[in-house]
Amino acid sequence: MINLYNSQIESLSVHRIGNKSRNEALFLSQNPYQFNDELNALLKEYFFKAFREKEENYFQFTNEADLEFNPLYKIASDIFADPSTAHEQSKRIGNLLYEQSQHPHIKSGELYVTYIENCLLDNKKVNAIGVFKSELKHDFLQFEEQSSDLNLLLQQGVSLNKLDKGCLIFESEKESGYRILSVDSNRYDTKYWLEQFLGVEAFADSNFHTKKYIKFCQDFARDVILPSEDKKEEVMFMNRAVNHFAKNDNFEETSFLNDVIENPELIPEFKHYKVEKAPKYQIEDLTEFPIANTAVSDARKKIKNVINLDTNVQIKMDFINPESAEKFIEKGWDEEKQMYYYLVYFNKEQKD
Repeated sequence: MINLYNSQIESLSVHRIGNKSRNEALFLSQNPYQFNDELNALLKEYFFKAFREKEENYFQFTNEADLEFNPLYKIASDIFADPSTAHEQSKRIGNLLYEQSQHPHIKSGELYVTYIENCLLDNKKVNAIGVFKSELKHDFLQFEEQSSDLNLLLQQGVSLNKLDKGCLIFESEKESGYRILSVDSNRYDTKYWLEQFLGVEAFADSNFHTKKYIKFCQDFARDVILPSEDKKEEVMFMNRAVNHFAKNDNFEETSFLNDVIENPELIPEFKHYKVEKAPKYQIEDLTEFPIANTAVSDARKKIKNVINLDTNVQIKMDFINPESAEKFIEKGWDEEKQMYYYLVYFNKEQKD
């Protein structure tokens, strides 16, 4: 978990990056930008807001041969080794981004490179490098008094309400490629930002493993349990799976299967599905890992626990008390109406 409340921007470099394929120029400022306290506060909100609102999915620098061949990893290492070189290193970042700005869809914009102190990462104080890009320009009005009239001047600029692209490189886990957070509001060119420019892959920590395994279980429930049994059993399987994650600190696959899969015939199906689908979720050899509570909480919010019926009736299951659905809901077939039904037992209706 990150906390940027007391973080301070110690240096700021601003450059303009054109689209190379359209012969737009690269403009590199010769000196770092000198900002005052008021601008510092505005920039902190502009740069950091998107990271506070976004789910924390960490990345790390990667390279098939060696991390040292990832140019941004090398630049980040040089800045952390000597923060006084941050502006000169920012020019290298500008050149690197310009070389990757060759697709016609990539917009020109301003590049901001910052050196940041006093970030809290998992309650540990670390420094960071911020690399941000503004692309979209917005119309705004300026007003000018002229004689007895007030003139309206239409101008364009960058809105401080929303960052277009950005990443925070934390001075942590250098040997693994640092821990990195990234945001990108313009989804059409994500590959250019994450893969071609940053050169990163997902950081395989407990949060990553927990999220991937729960997503795998969700797809198993949809692809295997739903067709072979019914919607109730699909929902109940995910109900039990999420609760297993919630009540344990560590995941162990055999224990999970015994706890969650009530029909023993489905265990070989689960193992076969994992062999077939595991590479998609990056869990091929994953049978044990620490469970991340934040990932479980996020999964609870996203997993649908509703049975939608074609008679415009919904039955909502309770993820906190899964045994309620098993004890108090029965499914059957009505011969006279030639329709399925759910029988729901209860003592009294609860008020809103």
